[in-house]
Amino acid sequence: MTETSTALDRRKFISTGSVVAAGVVAASLPGMVGAPAEAASAYFKHGLASGDPTPTAVVLWTRLTPTSTSTPGSGKGPSATVTWHVATDQKFTKIVKKGTFATSASRDHTVKLDVTGLKPATTYWYRFSHKGSYSPVARTRTAPAYTANLARMRFGIVSCANLQAGWFNSYRHLAARSDLDAILHLGDYLYEYGNGEFGNGISNTDIRKHVPAHETLSLKDYRQRHGQYKQDPDLASLHRRFPFIITWDDHETANDTWTEGAENHDASEGSWKARRAASLKAYDEWMPVRLSGTSKLGDGTQIYRRFQFGNLIDLSMLDLRSYRNAPGAEFSPAVGVSSDPKRTIAGATQLGWLQENLATTKARWKFVGNPVMISPVLIPPLPEIVTNAIEATSGLVPPGILPTEGVPYNTDQWDGYLVERKKLTDFIKSKKIQNIVFLTGDIHSAWACDIPADKGLYPLGGSIATELVTTSVTSNNLDDLVGVPPRTTSIAVEAAIQTVNRHVRYLNFDDHGYSVLDVTPARVQMDYFIISDRIDPKATSARTASWVIASGTQKVKPSATGIA
Repeated sequence: MTETSTALDRRKFISTGSVVAAGVVAASLPGMVGAPAEAASAYFKHGLASGDPTPTAVVLWTRLTPTSTSTPGSGKGPSATVTWHVATDQKFTKIVKKGTFATSASRDHTVKLDVTGLKPATTYWYRFSHKGSYSPVARTRTAPAYTANLARMRFGIVSCANLQAGWFNSYRHLAARSDLDAILHLGDYLYEYGNGEFGNGISNTDIRKHVPAHETLSLKDYRQRHGQYKQDPDLASLHRRFPFIITWDDHETANDTWTEGAENHDASEGSWKARRAASLKAYDEWMPVRLSGTSKLGDGTQIYRRFQFGNLIDLSMLDLRSYRNAPGAEFSPAVGVSSDPKRTIAGATQLGWLQENLATTKARWKFVGNPVMISPVLIPPLPEIVTNAIEATSGLVPPGILPTEGVPYNTDQWDGYLVERKKLTDFIKSKKIQNIVFLTGDIHSAWACDIPADKGLYPLGGSIATELVTTSVTSNNLDDLVGVPPRTTSIAVEAAIQTVNRHVRYLNFDDHGYSVLDVTPARVQMDYFIISDRIDPKATSARTASWVIASGTQKVKPSATGIA
């Protein structure tokens, strides 16, 4: 996703053409997986969700529809109060926390609260009620105690879910599992495009229509879009099943967002600052996340934050949109401005915060929730239709330079901010910090990479960290945009990229799906799952690859077997 005046607009490229266990889980967890939220009460049409678990607290979320006209973004409806209960059993015979929460149209009738005083590593059940009518029942879980000696933790990993492009089968398959502690969502939870702007594949077909039909620009628009996504049955099931730990990328506001604009924003669409503020307000209202450390609305927009899971995992979730410079036309790879020391992707404060986290934690594994790739990637000469498709999915290649030259920069990712990346990697080397794993989304493809100490010397010189990248839930990838069957054109492209990037150990440009991350003191393993067909609402799921990082090695290696 390149922010340059010559960048190929995704919509222009497209328009020119240039396992099935959910039923079992639903039966064992009534009112949760597989049951539409509105089945329990017309007051709670947008489901329930939880997030940001700590050892003693978790954020709970729902939305009240007090009247039939109180739809998302309408600004209509009276102030109202809901009651909430948290219990240690699904039948609510052992209620441990309860209270009330007042909501109104000023916050789009959303309900978000931080329930404190809970016990570590404990499963809880929660529900809401209004005028004697109950919401569905949902499940959440607190994090282990900070001092706990943990043998294992397991997470679902997802990114890039465009409702226009298909069905959220990945969410359904994750919701059918019983072995996850939380879901890590690495960004692009929703998309801003209007109908016909970023649909399915080269035909640009909208498998499902966005609401509103136009691109999201105003607070009303973003509230409506959040409301639509929350009513997706597969996403709703996953939210009711596990707590989410999330960060945003760009599409929560607009494609290729930076501090003062975005690729998908121009003067005809009004003030960028107003649009950005509207998207962040709606996000704060509609997502189970603490911004600036609290669940209160309007008290800050800082989403980068830290989680600790016993002595096993320290997790830093980054924000790589709010503090970055623009990768504009003046930052062409030809003039090497990506090496400008003034350029930043994380901002000095956030970068210092991350360095402090990595240097001081006592946890075995240091995870970084990283919305865009940090591994260096060089793109070799490729056919023009292929390079255009790669750019349209990920921004890896500024069009007009290829196919005659290889391109060493991806200006929307850390490749466009070379000095800041070097500051971070030099810090890691100088402090001799081990077991750092970057967990990444954004790029609509699956990768497993060593992060080399010196890319030009690799494998000599070794690796200082590793990166595991999950593919998109539905958003277009290479075969979709070239218009060829999966595992045809991409095989040669993947081989070419790996030839000039020896630290890229695994690459799948074609498939959609999700990942499951299993963590023990001895190793981290990522299982990559693909779905059979994103336009089939009953698509199956299968493991396609597994990669392991042994403690102390800073290297990814393939595993023939999946997580037990």
